[in-house]
Amino acid sequence: MIHSIRSSRILAASVALVLATACVTTTTGSTRAVPTGPWLEPSPALRAQIEDRAMRLPWSHGTERVEMIQWFASVGEPGYTTLLSLARDPRPDVAGAAFAALGATRDSRLVEYLRAVPDLTGPDNVDLRLERARTLLRLGDWQAVPVLISGLRDDRAITRALCAQALFEATHEKFDFDPKGDPQAREQAIQRWNAWWDTRRKDPLLTPQKPAPQSSIDD
Repeated sequence: MIHSIRSSRILAASVALVLATACVTTTTGSTRAVPTGPWLEPSPALRAQIEDRAMRLPWSHGTERVEMIQWFASVGEPGYTTLLSLARDPRPDVAGAAFAALGATRDSRLVEYLRAVPDLTGPDNVDLRLERARTLLRLGDWQAVPVLISGLRDDRAITRALCAQALFEATHEKFDFDPKGDPQAREQAIQRWNAWWDTRRKDPLLTPQKPAPQSSIDD
């Protein structure tokens, strides 16, 4: 029962991401002050708003949760530190909402920071793991593709649909996968997805390269 409630909340965050992505614009101008650390710092007034919404986020539901995800995504960089912290929250639905907001920003600079967030495994973390993968793929990290392909086999049609949509948005491929289709047809489509990925995963453009060490002057 508890797992079912957690799953439904994370799925709600996933649906919220779909809605948020369509209408998010990143704020600029007066909300951005002198940067400290990796991200631009919010103004005192904006910081207070961020902290207030971060405290309220775990207790939000339905439309209010959707609106909070949209708001955090629209704030953009000044809210990243708070969202990255929330992405590590032990409550899966809270972490899922943070991932949703970060994914809606489309800011690929977030990838390395999100990769540092543990990729949890086990049956209790399936939805959060898929949300993390959707976020990474939306930000340009194609190494998340296999996780989403595995999500196409989920027992729930809404989960299959969210994974299929994230894959299509990034790759523009569908391979005739229908989230509501019969199991045999879905499996055939998944096999085509796997075959496609087997060829694409060897592409050096999709594999992050570590920068070569710089030679010292004495060398």
